[in-house]
Amino acid sequence: MTEEIIIAGFGGQGVLSLGQILCYGGVIEDKEVSWMPSYGPEMRGGTANCITIISDSKISSPIISKFDTLIALNQPSLDKFENSIKPGGLLIYEASTILNPPKRTDIEILPVEAANEAAKLKNTRVMNMVVLGAYLKKKPVISFDTALEALKKVLPERYHHLIPLNKQAIEKGMELAEKVGDINYQN
Repeated sequence: MTEEIIIAGFGGQGVLSLGQILCYGGVIEDKEVSWMPSYGPEMRGGTANCITIISDSKISSPIISKFDTLIALNQPSLDKFENSIKPGGLLIYEASTILNPPKRTDIEILPVEAANEAAKLKNTRVMNMVVLGAYLKKKPVISFDTALEALKKVLPERYHHLIPLNKQAIEKGMELAEKVGDINYQN
């Protein structure tokens, strides 16, 4: 198994930490991982993305241009990376903020209203964990328990009191993915 993912959005949406959680989880489960961030100089609001690879075998290069999965948290990211998904791949997008939905007909598409769900949990910063839950429901590259263990490594200790909230957000994302299913436009 090799899963090549690009996660993209605005800085401050938890793009990089989502990729880190997947990679730490891969390490915990004794898999090969690669995490390559790319972001602008802004602390918040600039663009950010990371290429995350999780594999059972050695990873030849962290630099790739076609992905098994795209997680797009904003419209510019969807517009930029939609055509980078391999045919038959998966696109998860933040449906409550993206106005122009994807156009591809050869991939699986999963819209997730993660921002709305995070607001219902009374903390918009867990939006990325809602998305993580939806992703792990579709592609369980690491287990739920491993994701929580990885979260403890990524989240600074001063925020560990928020782990129960993050756990709830991941569970909500898994539930949403199950409810929504995928809009499958396979030819």
